[in-house]
Amino acid sequence: QVQLVESGGGLVQPGASLRLSCAPSGRSFSTYHVGWFRQAPGKERELVSAISWNGGNTNYADSVKGRFTISRDNAKNTVYLQMNSLKPEDTAVYYCAAKLYLRAVPGTRTTDYDYWGQGTQVTVSS
Repeated sequence: QVQLVESGGGLVQPGASLRLSCAPSGRSFSTYHVGWFRQAPGKERELVSAISWNGGNTNYADSVKGRFTISRDNAKNTVYLQMNSLKPEDTAVYYCAAKLYLRAVPGTRTTDYDYWGQGTQVTVSS
């Protein structure tokens, strides 16, 4: 079992930046694909970005391309989501998810991931 802990959410104004972090509790992250998903009230959970176990493959939702960057530091056992130029429509609960890598690229669906964090709230408002 992998327990994931997210941190870094908060309330910011439009145009600001935040960096989310995701780390597993008591286990190495280095063999897991990791995805960041978000869920706004009344909407389905959607993929924001994902990164392969070695960082060699990443993908992004069209709505965040050019503004968000996913990265990982396996030495620190942490995956990051740097969010710049935040917009009100980025407001959501952000979840970290992980899947032991069995194929080369990380999945894009919630069902592609086995482990989930509790989520961290990101609110973008003036």
